[in-house]
Amino acid sequence: MGVSYTEGVFRDRNPIKRWLQQQRLHSAIGFAQKAREDVRCVLDFGAGSGELCKYLVHEYPNATIICYEPCSDLLEEAKIELKDLPRVAFHASFDTIPQAQVDVLFCLEVFEHIPLSMRAKSLGEVAALLKEDGEAVFGVPVEVGLPALYKGMFRMSRRYGAYDARPKHVLMATLGMPPKDRPIGYLPPDVEVHNEHMGFDHRVFRQALGEAFALKKASASPFPLLGTALCPEAYFVVRKRAAAGR
Repeated sequence: MGVSYTEGVFRDRNPIKRWLQQQRLHSAIGFAQKAREDVRCVLDFGAGSGELCKYLVHEYPNATIICYEPCSDLLEEAKIELKDLPRVAFHASFDTIPQAQVDVLFCLEVFEHIPLSMRAKSLGEVAALLKEDGEAVFGVPVEVGLPALYKGMFRMSRRYGAYDARPKHVLMATLGMPPKDRPIGYLPPDVEVHNEHMGFDHRVFRQALGEAFALKKASASPFPLLGTALCPEAYFVVRKRAAAGR
């Protein structure tokens, strides 16, 4: 029997990795700017096994929490993880989610897995789900510069020679030139993804966000003052352009 997503990510044997994974969830919630008591609908876009939703239920007591996960295996895992929590609605398809109803949308460690050819469409889906005055919080990994070096060394200690654990790729990413020949994989039922974070560039993603939304805040986790030059995670809070101008 394989290791579940929750076990592999949030219950890793390395205590530092476990702490970082939990901290990125707390950071994301902290970066959201809307008053929580006024929020009626929160959506976790690409919710994985539902770990963030556990916190959202408590942080947004007056809101319905939408757990959106197109991978069937992960959605089933989320349903098990969240079965005892109230106000959670599960969706496997974008088409079944009411549009323009979301006050706050969280999208954590999702876009590094989405192929570039699908990025614009996925950002368009985020925009369609948000209310006119809604906000979205994106969290993505930093895979260039010093973070690429220490992440690469950790990965090489575990799976030397894999795509994200090759010395050449780690060096390229450390120098700010991540490899572009990223392998494509599939999650059930037919979700096309990049499984590895290696090759993702948060700087390019920030530019894409700036073209699609009004960027309200950029930060890093777990220590915002250190920025993405040292921190492993980058965060961006955005709103629709029309709403941001009011």
